[in-house]
Amino acid sequence: MTDQLAAAFDAIDAANGEDPNQHADGPLAQVQGIRATYWTTILAPDAGDALRIATRAHHLRRWELQRADYPEGRAGYLKWRLENKKHQAEAAAQIVRAAGYHDLTAERTTTLLLRRDLGTDAETQVLEDAACLVFLETQYEPLLERLSHEKAVGAVAKTLKKMSPEAIELSGSIEMSDDAVNVLKEAAATLQQ
Repeated sequence: MTDQLAAAFDAIDAANGEDPNQHADGPLAQVQGIRATYWTTILAPDAGDALRIATRAHHLRRWELQRADYPEGRAGYLKWRLENKKHQAEAAAQIVRAAGYHDLTAERTTTLLLRRDLGTDAETQVLEDAACLVFLETQYEPLLERLSHEKAVGAVAKTLKKMSPEAIELSGSIEMSDDAVNVLKEAAATLQQ
């Protein structure tokens, strides 16, 4: 790891260490960034620094824009997600520049975090795969407690639709309860219909 990459990771981890939302392993955004980095090393071992930084920063300071501050329903949810992506991309670009990277690396990190080329850009797909795998690791089981079985299957199916076949296969390596495994299998089966 270069000094620049280490500096960028340290700055992202420090910012995400302020997340008031907690996971068993620490501040949620920090845990999610570290886990996304892990998945990226599996999905794209030769990934460049922009992709590595983007995966580490995929939930950078996410708690600052609260979902409750946006209208209910799908339109409100999508607006919240889009504004969070912009917020994360701007914060990550500042970190990239402060770590000594060229503007091109900051711009590429921003493009990845905004997911502008999802479906056509291999690195954007890796970022999406890593984010989805992290969701399954850190937020999936609590989601099951809040949703009916039918809604949970639908939510997981939406997640799986965004993932590459390789990432879907990797999801089977995540430790989860029997109920969570069953919902995941049902959701995967809906994709094949």
